[in-house]
Amino acid sequence: AMAFERLVRDDKFVSPLLTTAVGKLGLRRPDAVRRVDCSGRTGSTAEALRIAHDKACAGEATLLTSLGVPYLGLESDPTATAVQPDFAIVASRYEQGEEEPRGSWLIMGDAKDYERVRSRIDDRRMLKGFLQVAMGAESARAWSVLPDAMEVHRFGAIAVPRNSFLQPTAEIEDLSDHCREVRSRADERRHRFEDVGAIPLEEADLGDFVNHLAATFDPASCATCALFTHCRQELRDSDDPLAVLVEIGVVAERRHALAGIVDGVNEVGEVPASLRANVEATTTGMPSWTGRKRIDPAGQPGTIDVVVAKSDAAALGIYGLSIRHRSDSGEPTEWRTRVFRNPQAPETRLTAMALLGEALSTLLTERAARPIHLVVPESATADLLASVADSLAGVEIARLRWEHDRAMGREPLRFDGTPADIPHALNEHQRLAVSFLLEEDRARAMSLRSTVVDLRRVLAGHVVAGGPATDAGRLDYLVEWASAEAPLDHRAVSDQIAASEHTPGARLSNLRSDEIHAASRSGRSAGGPDLTLYGQLIEEELDYKRSILEAALRVLDEHVAPSSLRIVHEELESASQEVWRRRLEFRAYDLVRFGRTSDFWRDANVGLLEADEHCRRVLEVLGNPHAAQESALDAGVRDVAFATVAQVKPLRLEVASRRIGEGDCVAAVLIDGTSTAETHGDHKVLAGSFQFPLPHGVLAEPDSDGAMRWDPAAPVAIKAGARLVIVSCEDFFDGTGRGGRLKLNRPDQDTKNAPSAGCEPDSYAHDPEGHRWCCRSHEQAESDTADWIAEKRANGQMNPDVWPPVVDDDAFDIAVDAPVDSDVAASQRVPNDLTMDDIE
Repeated sequence: AMAFERLVRDDKFVSPLLTTAVGKLGLRRPDAVRRVDCSGRTGSTAEALRIAHDKACAGEATLLTSLGVPYLGLESDPTATAVQPDFAIVASRYEQGEEEPRGSWLIMGDAKDYERVRSRIDDRRMLKGFLQVAMGAESARAWSVLPDAMEVHRFGAIAVPRNSFLQPTAEIEDLSDHCREVRSRADERRHRFEDVGAIPLEEADLGDFVNHLAATFDPASCATCALFTHCRQELRDSDDPLAVLVEIGVVAERRHALAGIVDGVNEVGEVPASLRANVEATTTGMPSWTGRKRIDPAGQPGTIDVVVAKSDAAALGIYGLSIRHRSDSGEPTEWRTRVFRNPQAPETRLTAMALLGEALSTLLTERAARPIHLVVPESATADLLASVADSLAGVEIARLRWEHDRAMGREPLRFDGTPADIPHALNEHQRLAVSFLLEEDRARAMSLRSTVVDLRRVLAGHVVAGGPATDAGRLDYLVEWASAEAPLDHRAVSDQIAASEHTPGARLSNLRSDEIHAASRSGRSAGGPDLTLYGQLIEEELDYKRSILEAALRVLDEHVAPSSLRIVHEELESASQEVWRRRLEFRAYDLVRFGRTSDFWRDANVGLLEADEHCRRVLEVLGNPHAAQESALDAGVRDVAFATVAQVKPLRLEVASRRIGEGDCVAAVLIDGTSTAETHGDHKVLAGSFQFPLPHGVLAEPDSDGAMRWDPAAPVAIKAGARLVIVSCEDFFDGTGRGGRLKLNRPDQDTKNAPSAGCEPDSYAHDPEGHRWCCRSHEQAESDTADWIAEKRANGQMNPDVWPPVVDDDAFDIAVDAPVDSDVAASQRVPNDLTMDDIE
């Protein structure tokens, strides 16, 4: 984050950042640009705004950095902390039809290193960023020292990374809604402050002051607060049995229903099964197993295990990587480990892709018709690998265009019109790995795809650990609980994992990251890097990550049996990977980054996403007892409900639903916590559907107590008082198939922009128009794009001096003559008092 803010303030980015923002807002091109640093002080900011306004009236634009603006409504309070936007732009304001500026616009902005460099950024994080921009805009709008003819623009800007080098570009958003939100929040805080009044306490008295206050504690959201440890200790020391519920993050409205588990007195109410399991695990010290069986492919033939140690000094920096794979024999190969001397170098990314590509090539040869899966400890590892692939795909696409330019006698040019240095082509293994990871990036849109297996998520689906649910975000925490043979103290486990110098995922702990960074810069005795220590530290980190991944696989093998539904999930992924293999064979659309897919592709996939989500929900309820019970408990779910066996002969059910009644066909998906999809496991996998022999029949003949007769087509072993989860056959499934089996239609594959089964190697050459969007190779496609760009340049439509500035949507990861993340990271010292709030 600090490195990116430093780049935003760098003089070489002032002009492109400012002009991009001004151009996107439709303002006139400035005659000149300048930058002023305000040092975070309100006095310096007021003076800088005055001068910038005068300059804007003369046609110049100014980028102000490190501003200090009095908090909205508290300008007269000298003790109030100022709002400190990272940057703001002051540009000329013209009235329609006039040639001379009438005043200036103040465009507020903020810098956000989202580290989401794969062409798209999470919407929720962007929302939070623009709320911060709106806070700066509203505070500036209320500031009395603002020049008379300066107006705060209704739009704001966020500087985000445009590529893996963290070089910034501007994203623009209308702040109208955001401003209303921050005004209401500011008014609320101000009123509460006025109600409480000043609290003149010495620092030594603060502990006594907060000790008696009732905390609204949440282990997830409170972790960034300076008082987090204090409040948590207060709860740990409390004699109130319900304090443990607050400590582990149970929301207030659920605590009464769960009180009986911790105090042994009250009756336990109806709560989600996963929440009850979490509280029971906390109180007993033993893990709670969900009863779900394994549908994941982890540890099976055709999987590749990967662990990565990520460098914090760059968005795509890799310190080291370990990889192994399982052929059809099922036995894993030995781990192959590489430690990289220069984590940020392009050669490091290429080597990582080459190692992955070699394993993929072996499995592609052995498993011609079966799917391949990448197994990683957690999602951050998958993010890093897919981001690297996205980066290299952009470089390869640029190379293809430049190679064509050179072949046509044109000078290869970058987007900004400067001469290009043509990079080396990806070799076959590197391109294979890049293509596979881009397929995974696309696959994230489909919830049933399993190209990459997140082992933490898999294990969390089978075991519920004690303690705060947020702690289960670490794989080593889950493994510790899942491996428990004697009761655990959830607090001791949480503290132990939090204090560990190692992590199971790609990101390192602060301690280990600092040690590796120090070893890479200078040794204690010599003046240069201590490469021996550097390599040793990375090897130790990779050893820990490998050991946790192996331990997780052992836990799954020992404690969880395979599910009869695994064949369904394998079939879905296999069919999807057939499409990818055709893309790979034809070298067509296999390098398309998810963020650069066409609007047509996205629109066409709406129906696919809906079918995929429906299928996922059905399979989740069939195979996951917790999911089935929670759906039945959810008042918003119409087609799933609880039922109790009131009588066995004849079989009568008391249905706890007003939406399911006489005349409805229902199927039992859970009987006393056991999934009927597992006990009645002769499932059929057909070309267009999956068919399940679940016990089902029509409800009829309600008696005076409301219990209805139920005659399943097949006999069911059941006893009086048994609790069932039933589903409406008509609403939940897609009809019936042969033998009265319940049918679930298979979602279609994403075949848009992909070679069809009927495409031949020469199909495009014989019919370019007919095969333009299926089997046209990247070489041909990028040649056509290079010709189109050259024509635009010749017409003056894509030259650097056009206005408004043309936006580089591709954002290829080609280093230019400007600072990058690694240039500024080494020169910065992290402040000792830096908090999570500062970073956010």
